[in-house]
Amino acid sequence: MTKDSTSSTTALPHSAPAAVDPLFLAAPRVSTFLGTYALTNASGFFFERDNHLFLVTSRHVVVDQATEHRPDRIEIELHTDAADLTKSTRFSLPLYADGESLWRQGKDSGGDIDVAVIEMDRERLPAGAIVRAFSPEHMPRTFGEVPVDAPLLVVGFPLGFHDTVHHLPVVRTTGIASPYGIRFQGKGFFLTDARTHRGTSGAAVVMRDTSPGEHTSELPWKLLGVHSSRMDMGNRDLVRDESLGLNCAWYASILVTLTQDQPPPFPDGSSTL
Repeated sequence: MTKDSTSSTTALPHSAPAAVDPLFLAAPRVSTFLGTYALTNASGFFFERDNHLFLVTSRHVVVDQATEHRPDRIEIELHTDAADLTKSTRFSLPLYADGESLWRQGKDSGGDIDVAVIEMDRERLPAGAIVRAFSPEHMPRTFGEVPVDAPLLVVGFPLGFHDTVHHLPVVRTTGIASPYGIRFQGKGFFLTDARTHRGTSGAAVVMRDTSPGEHTSELPWKLLGVHSSRMDMGNRDLVRDESLGLNCAWYASILVTLTQDQPPPFPDGSSTL
């Protein structure tokens, strides 16, 4: 990382008030831990339904049997001063209680869905915590609302990179690489074309809402999906062929199921789409 070349005589003080798009306050950085031992960095976003608040991220962030990734808690960063974005606090969320997992995950006819939601207790939030949350009203009503040439954003923390002074995520521009509304290869995701890295798992994939309604005006973005992982060819020649540069984004509609008061359970505690 290069040093800031801005002159000290012209640099704004860290405490200077700054307007910021609410999208940046809807996407906290996620860190996983096993006890006090830090494991990985990831992305996530807030989702609200019927006065219940959830953190959304990728399922493989909270557990991944293939890599033996088994954290017991996660931490997120919450801003506590709307005028001074340098003020934030870390907030811990346990992943288990009495040996039972506290997150909800899903599956459908195509198999497991790489999305997890964790309900947050509002009573435990730090005083003054600033949270901007998506809701079911932020989802497209029809697939036709998302044209193939729509400009999209992925809001997250690639390789854990972020504005360490103001504790904000970065956005990567992307586009749709498979028809929105059609399940790619029968799975519950669509493809995006973007440069992504580890740490972006769980990031919101959004499109600007040019006509927000009463319930979406404070966060004028349409929530399309949850970024999961990169898509690549298993037989690609690592020397001669570049990576495809494509990514899987699970349809946001899974959140409607996972945030029900009593989501339909599977024997493993997951839910169906």
